[in-house]
Amino acid sequence: MSTTYIMDHPLIQHKIGIMRDMNTSTKEFRALVTEVAMLIYYEASRNLPLADKEIETPITKTTVKEIAGKKLCVVPILRAGMQMAEGVLQLTPNAKVGHIGLYRDEETLEPHEYFCKLPQDITERDVFVVDPMLATGGSADAAITLLKKRGIKKIRFLCLIAAPEGVERLQAAHPDVNIYIGALDKCLNENGYIVPGLGDAGDRIYGTK
Repeated sequence: MSTTYIMDHPLIQHKIGIMRDMNTSTKEFRALVTEVAMLIYYEASRNLPLADKEIETPITKTTVKEIAGKKLCVVPILRAGMQMAEGVLQLTPNAKVGHIGLYRDEETLEPHEYFCKLPQDITERDVFVVDPMLATGGSADAAITLLKKRGIKKIRFLCLIAAPEGVERLQAAHPDVNIYIGALDKCLNENGYIVPGLGDAGDRIYGTK
């Protein structure tokens, strides 16, 4: 059974508060997405398996810990997820990167796949799917379903902001996937946007409208 983690760290809450402000610049917003993603990933990677490794320090030989297998992969949902992936890669720069492209039908609010490129050995890796917003849950559900169809079993989902509706959908569709959320908001509005939210994350990251 999956677990949903809602971050309560003061740094995460402080930075998300700045991101919500409509007057925050594109440059600062982009940097904050990377920083908050890094902090959430720090928590999401807490239970990665470790293995012993023999090394020699300048003083003596000793046994240290390393991530077992070192097989990690971050999969951003395009396009907004790319900025979150930067935060993951700053902590684990050797992780491989896959990409899933989905667009949302503005009438049905359902996602449609237009791009998917994944590492050949992704089934051997711990996979972290990242997308700033978990609104209806459609894109996250579709991305994780796509990964599972390719035989991937170890999946975690990370987002900055979530609505209860999206969380419920993801929990129901993928009870084996842990969810890591920067902040859980009130609800969705009639257009499928999170309230109070922070607007369209992709537009705010890339300065587009």
